[in-house]
Amino acid sequence: MKLGILREEKIPVDKRTPFSPSQCKRIINDFPNIEIYVQSSQFRCYNDNEYISNNISVSEDISFCDILFGIKEVPSNNLIADKTYFFFSHTIKKQDYNRELLKNIISLNIRMIDYEVLKFKNGKRILGFGRYAGVIGAYNGLLAYGLKTNLFDIKPAHLCLDRKEMDYELKKVVLKNEKLLVTGKGRVGKGIIETLKKLNITEVNIEDYLTKEFNYPVFLNIDVLDYNERVDEKNSNFLDFINNNKEYKSSFMKFVSKTNIYFAGHFYANGAPYLFTRKDVRSKQFNISVVADISCDIDGPVATTIRASKITDPIYGYNKITESEDDFMKDDVIAVMAVDNLPCELPKDASNDFGENLIKHIIPILNSNNSILEDATICKDGDLTKNFEYLRDFINS
Repeated sequence: MKLGILREEKIPVDKRTPFSPSQCKRIINDFPNIEIYVQSSQFRCYNDNEYISNNISVSEDISFCDILFGIKEVPSNNLIADKTYFFFSHTIKKQDYNRELLKNIISLNIRMIDYEVLKFKNGKRILGFGRYAGVIGAYNGLLAYGLKTNLFDIKPAHLCLDRKEMDYELKKVVLKNEKLLVTGKGRVGKGIIETLKKLNITEVNIEDYLTKEFNYPVFLNIDVLDYNERVDEKNSNFLDFINNNKEYKSSFMKFVSKTNIYFAGHFYANGAPYLFTRKDVRSKQFNISVVADISCDIDGPVATTIRASKITDPIYGYNKITESEDDFMKDDVIAVMAVDNLPCELPKDASNDFGENLIKHIIPILNSNNSILEDATICKDGDLTKNFEYLRDFINS
């Protein structure tokens, strides 16, 4: 079985890769039936010579491979008929900008396995870059706070060589008695907390966060039912919220007067209440000075996120009064970090983490009819699979 590692060609170019050179070497050693070929790239976070030095073949043409692994969408004109592809297709939510891509994939008789829908039997996702989005997003939030308060100055994440250097920069962070709020308890939320714990910040419960003052920095991690409540005040549970989120209202405002930095790492479901609105931000009790929106839903549940920011320019300001962009250093302006491709700032570390999960959970079942792969197959044999029949109207329109 021949596996090909694709060169990322979507613009802007992504430096990440599904497998590092050392991971490729491990796969070949542990799975004698697998051969790996890497498509040459001048942008990948690992250069061609690093693969070659691990005895991995590098070439321009990998069309002879059976299975092709990428990260982002493969441009339509680069697709090869009758192959199996793994990448993030960004089609399962009927994204208009990838309608033609999906139609082309089907017409070329490609088996498309989407990383986003590879799941364990309990429904949890196997793969994703959420952890590193959280790790880097939290760092960038602290970067913004240091600049806004002049308390400390750390190197932007994208200028750090790797996670090790970024963690070294964290030693420069100086906090006093700030309160930090984190929403979300999935991969992203855990990644945020991973960074905060590097600073030995104390985690507290909701009651203490809201009622007590501390002479050291603390953080609170809350989930969806901690900042939403039923409109009719009846008892709530997670399943009820998922099925009836329009019957809920946000209770997030109870946290805003106590919070200095807010890290948004939650998943937002369509129809759910916004955490806070632009009107809420104008409230005198709104004390948050930095919003690190790792989820980055523009003009959505976090009202201060009015656009995505860039890796090279990660911070902008939100003016409470004008409800528009402004200089984030001004006193009454909230600093917003809303980079929407955070893992790209540490491509080697993010790639290594991703590759480890691929090796552990996917490589061993590649040459099988395992239900994990079948359930994540969007199309094969020139048509949509049963699980993705709901996309029929999308590709026909």
